[in-house]
Amino acid sequence: MAERRVRVRFAPSPTGPLHIGGVRTALYNYLFARQNGGDMVFRIEDTDSNRFVPGAEDYIIESFKWLGVEFDEGVSFGGNYGPYRQSERRDIYKKYVNILLESGKAYIAFDTPEELEAKRNEIKNFQYDASTRMSMRNSLAMPKEEVDRLISEGVQYVVRFKIEPNEDVHVNDIIRGDVVINSSILDDKVLYKSADELPTYHLANIVDDHLMEISHVIRGEEWLPSAPLHVLLYRAFGWEDTMPQFAHLPLLLKPDGNGKLSKRDGDRLGFPVFPLEWHDPKSGEISSGYRETGYLPEAVINFLALLGWNPGNDQEIMSMDELIKLFDLHRCSKAGAKFDFEKCKWFNHQYIQLKDNTELAQQMLVQMRAEGVDAPVEKVAKVIGMMKSRVSFVKELWDTCKFFFVAPTEYDEKTRKKRWKEESPAQMTELAEVIAGIDDFSIENQENVVMKWIEDKGYNTGIIMNAFRLAIVGEGKGPHMFDITEVIGKEETIARIKRAVENIK
Repeated sequence: MAERRVRVRFAPSPTGPLHIGGVRTALYNYLFARQNGGDMVFRIEDTDSNRFVPGAEDYIIESFKWLGVEFDEGVSFGGNYGPYRQSERRDIYKKYVNILLESGKAYIAFDTPEELEAKRNEIKNFQYDASTRMSMRNSLAMPKEEVDRLISEGVQYVVRFKIEPNEDVHVNDIIRGDVVINSSILDDKVLYKSADELPTYHLANIVDDHLMEISHVIRGEEWLPSAPLHVLLYRAFGWEDTMPQFAHLPLLLKPDGNGKLSKRDGDRLGFPVFPLEWHDPKSGEISSGYRETGYLPEAVINFLALLGWNPGNDQEIMSMDELIKLFDLHRCSKAGAKFDFEKCKWFNHQYIQLKDNTELAQQMLVQMRAEGVDAPVEKVAKVIGMMKSRVSFVKELWDTCKFFFVAPTEYDEKTRKKRWKEESPAQMTELAEVIAGIDDFSIENQENVVMKWIEDKGYNTGIIMNAFRLAIVGEGKGPHMFDITEVIGKEETIARIKRAVENIK
């Protein structure tokens, strides 16, 4: 038998913004598909029309575009297996519902929500299954004529899957190995509702995966309980030979305590759980996104890839190409992965160091011009080369580098008290004269001239250099002093020293 082409799918519901856990699932699918020369399908699961949120689908597509996760086919990408939106596949599902009904693998049930609630009150831990189905209102327990009459009268019904009791169902999971679940713990799941003529998640998924020739289903651990039902559905249709291989990914856990990561954790601890900012069309609430917070897409991808998977070595910084090369589902952990958002900041910091200084300068210039400051891009790039190791976000660059472009108008009180001595005004006036006499303003020559002057005068180097820094920067921060003065130039250096002598009391 010829080896199947690898085909994976990511199938979100357009019920709101994309959770970061969903992003990781899509990323793992993408890495697996690319590594195996396969296809990644984008499918929209919109059978639950009550939960549809306008704008959610576009938001999901834009998120992946920003992150650099590419789809080969699907909604808005085209392909030969469409339509890729489940609400446009009603007729296809109806055909497969009928196949199950005709083969006796499914049945029609007329129980109302009130009747089901009454049963739950009557029977503790009630489950609609082989032990209770004959006492319910369904086509197994009712005469055919009555069933036909109710349908012809337009009485609403559901189609339930008929699960045979006490059978061990094996799910061969790439991450978890052989998972065995006894069919008696499964209920006769609803597969189709006549009210909206749409299938439920379970039937739609199986039919779509089969018809779209999906070879591997890589999804979150929360779907593991439904895997035995999906195996039984494949069998019911006689599709065992084309059943995809399953891989259920570990959960993303709260940064602190136990339980699954939620939006509330992000709100509480101050980090985004969505890739892009989300504006809720119903409540008007705005939720933060990784893009708008200032994260680089490469950093988010690298961070997410290592939540629940490791490359088998100590490497942490990996490009998308390296991730594709190293990715292996067998190296995914079974245990949940703690969402360490501080580590995501660390990745962002690392990726800023790898960024081209001119590229970062173009971004910082936007901020500078908004503040009414302009400078040649070469100068900005040079400053960024000195200062970018001090920031975790690009948006922090301006505040960190500001003193290179704007002279201080105020002086940090704490530094002033500690660093500006009684003799500082006279010494700084002298220093300004020394600097005025320097023709070669290179870093090395400045340093040689100033240090010789300090030595010749018998001054304390620390006292001079600390007062010098306060005069030029306005506080006790920044790189090597002569790196700063070389960038701002001789005239500006002298002007700042004179202003400090006049203004610092």
